[in-house]
Amino acid sequence: MPVEHPSVHEAPILHIDLDAYFASVEILDDPSLAGKPVAVGGAGARSVIASASYEARRFGVKSAMPSLLAQRLCPNLIILPGRFDRYEYYSQRFHDIINDLTPDYEPLGLDEVFCDLRSLALINPDPIASAWALKRRIFDELGLLSGVGLGRNKLWAKLASKRSKPRVVNAKLVDGPGVLWVDEQMESKWLEELPVRALWGVGPATAAKLEKLGIHYVRELSRVGEDTLAAHVGPAMARSLADYATGDDERPVEVNRELKSIGHDQTFATSVGSLGGLLEIAKSHSAIVARALRSKEQVARTVSVVLRFDDQTGVSRSQTLPFGLDDETAISAIVAALMETVPLKGAVRLVGVHLSNFLERGNNAMQLSFDIDVGSPEGKAKSAQLSQNRQVSMAALRDAVDDVRAKFGNTSLGTLSELGEEGLEIERQRGSHAFGPKQGPQ
Repeated sequence: MPVEHPSVHEAPILHIDLDAYFASVEILDDPSLAGKPVAVGGAGARSVIASASYEARRFGVKSAMPSLLAQRLCPNLIILPGRFDRYEYYSQRFHDIINDLTPDYEPLGLDEVFCDLRSLALINPDPIASAWALKRRIFDELGLLSGVGLGRNKLWAKLASKRSKPRVVNAKLVDGPGVLWVDEQMESKWLEELPVRALWGVGPATAAKLEKLGIHYVRELSRVGEDTLAAHVGPAMARSLADYATGDDERPVEVNRELKSIGHDQTFATSVGSLGGLLEIAKSHSAIVARALRSKEQVARTVSVVLRFDDQTGVSRSQTLPFGLDDETAISAIVAALMETVPLKGAVRLVGVHLSNFLERGNNAMQLSFDIDVGSPEGKAKSAQLSQNRQVSMAALRDAVDDVRAKFGNTSLGTLSELGEEGLEIERQRGSHAFGPKQGPQ
């Protein structure tokens, strides 16, 4: 008989993922958008979609999809620019609620978290009841829907959270269970039924390589030795696939109580193959981490970029400066220079931007200019310059505008770059667009 109420040792790992996060926040702030196909992203020729509501997903709109393709699939699609201060605000409240459940949690970006419930073993809670209570509290206090998965490791918890959420079937929205626990019987069933594409880290390119080996389902992975897999997908991915074939996953929930870095990572439903598309996505990440950094009254001296390819191999680049930054324009310029040093050997399934090496804002000494000098296996990297005057003037202007908006509302004051033909465009645009041009070519 299946266990209806597992212990924290039977269901130790919880994964919670907020539904259509950026789009959901936009709808919360503008209820007139409810029930309409909404996406957050850019509307220009080189822009991308960052988040799509379920109404938009019914038409096939997905994150990381080119905006022009999304508009062809859904002609009535409402595309809104990103407002990262609002996403960071809701994310912080989301994390505060998680922390009330357990301090042993690992954030993944702004909208999903792993929790290790074994930290609560002494009080012996019911993991399923705790998951439902967490889900209800997030909806009651934040107005956000979520999916929650429970399992014996990260693999099963994340697979379960995805299955717990609504999904689109034949252009119709089908509700999910909301909370789902993967017990031993379900593990066995899923290991027989799951396509390899459902596994963590298996993107379209890796799936295509496995299909050439005759592997379409997880149950078929054990037919091929790890050495053979490594020759086709690389040793790191081969090791992971060998573990996943038996449902094993040894990765711990990584808890970092002392803030040493701020980052935002995004794994794409469809991998991105062009440098232009990756740069647009990284620009939005730069804005997110810059706002998070400023909220902590700190600046960062080190800027890092992480790319992970479909074969599960990864590349990182970083640059440490003689002074700290907290301006998204400056951070984005460094990120772009770093990314341009990475040879794209295939499609990219994850992009991350991270800041570290923090200083208090009052202790930030800046020199007149600096060079980005990034070493790479391919040779000396591209250099770029940013002036102290720009960083200082941008910081002073931004701080003054942020202070006024905090007191009197977002539309009370703006910069010249935020002034459009119909007035101040604060609600839908904040200076440079994070996901690409606001409009396409005229």
